[in-house]
Amino acid sequence: MVFGEVVEGRNFVKDFMSGIRDIVGGRSGSYEDSLMNARQAAIDEMAKRASKIGANAVIGVSFQYSTVGAQNGMLMVTCNGTAVVI
Repeated sequence: MVFGEVVEGRNFVKDFMSGIRDIVGGRSGSYEDSLMNARQAAIDEMAKRASKIGANAVIGVSFQYSTVGAQNGMLMVTCNGTAVVI
C-alpha cells in the first residue's frame, strides 16, 4: 500500500466568493481548482512513494476528502492504492 496526503489552506478570497455563489447559485471555480490541484498533488506524492519502493504503477486507487483545522479552514485530500510492477 502506498499513500499520498495533501493539506491545503483555504483563504479569505475563496471563502468570500464561495459565499456569493451560495447566494446567487452556480459553481465555485476557485474551490474546484483548489480541489483539482490538491488531488493531483496527492497523486504525485503517492506515485513518488511507489517509485521509491520499486513499483512502476499504482492500482486500486481510492480518495478521501475532509476538512481539518480551526473552523474547518483546511482541505485534506488523501489517496491510497497498491503499488505494483507491470
